[in-house]
Amino acid sequence: MAERVGARELLRRVLDDVWTSWDEPPLGEPSPSSPYGRDLAAARERSGCDEAVLTGEGLLRGRRVAFVVSEFRFLAGSIGLATADRIVAAVERATAERLPLLAAPSSGGTRMQEGTAAFVQMARITAAVAAHRAARLPYLVYLRHPTTGGVFASWGSLGHVTAAEPGALIGFLGPRVYEGLYGEAFPPGVQVAENLAAKGLLDAVVGIDDLAEVASRALNVLCGRPPSAAVELPSGSSPSDGTAWESIERSRRPDRPGVRELLRHGATDVTLLSGTGQGEADPGLELALARFGAAPCVLVGQDRGLSLIPIPEPTRRTPSS
Repeated sequence: MAERVGARELLRRVLDDVWTSWDEPPLGEPSPSSPYGRDLAAARERSGCDEAVLTGEGLLRGRRVAFVVSEFRFLAGSIGLATADRIVAAVERATAERLPLLAAPSSGGTRMQEGTAAFVQMARITAAVAAHRAARLPYLVYLRHPTTGGVFASWGSLGHVTAAEPGALIGFLGPRVYEGLYGEAFPPGVQVAENLAAKGLLDAVVGIDDLAEVASRALNVLCGRPPSAAVELPSGSSPSDGTAWESIERSRRPDRPGVRELLRHGATDVTLLSGTGQGEADPGLELALARFGAAPCVLVGQDRGLSLIPIPEPTRRTPSS
């Protein structure tokens, strides 16, 4: 069983040192004597938090970052109006201060005690994250166990880079909801982080103690700026040297370096990405964040070795078709 930790322990192990809270006390609380009021009081006693998320800022390998981290022990990390207000305020502040934003959701979705009013908050949170991304600011997501419902469908699915903790349950419908609707259980392993990474929905499965390194490496590229001067090819390196057929022969040499060798020997701060985030993945295509010298970039390259996978009938085509 993979390790599961609360919000404060996650921050302690990922950020450099102390962190600063941005949280304001929740407003518009129900009566303490009401059933919902008693639920909130019990959740605060159990979790040590006053709401289902912690927000604030800290240093990640010396870089100032903002964060939104769920606390699952507080009513299953559910999102109510006060929770959404806290998240939106944090995202908007991160945008205004031009900070990278780290999100670590762990939630069953929206808060049932608040009904539709809580459900529509997902649109507010999504709009705030979209504005953060539109401001050309990095948004990194670390999905924790479990992340389901509207949280996964909204701010859990918008990361420039999306990782998950090992063995995490991730999906829109929780397994109990699915079984209640269809009368049968999900096939084993369908909603597990490792399966989603293999299918191209996640970029990586990362343990908590490796998360700081992975996030820092990605931010080194996402927060980078291209060099001001154009890079000139060295003398004598014109791609037009030789005939066209000689170029073709060079491209077909079996010992010609591929994209993986390019990344291994020519790049730094490499973060491999997986698929499109919508369920498509191609083993013959390599996608990565990387630096080549001073230039940060997104690399898309074919791996010739993995691309030469036979196409099954009846879709096989001959070179003359």
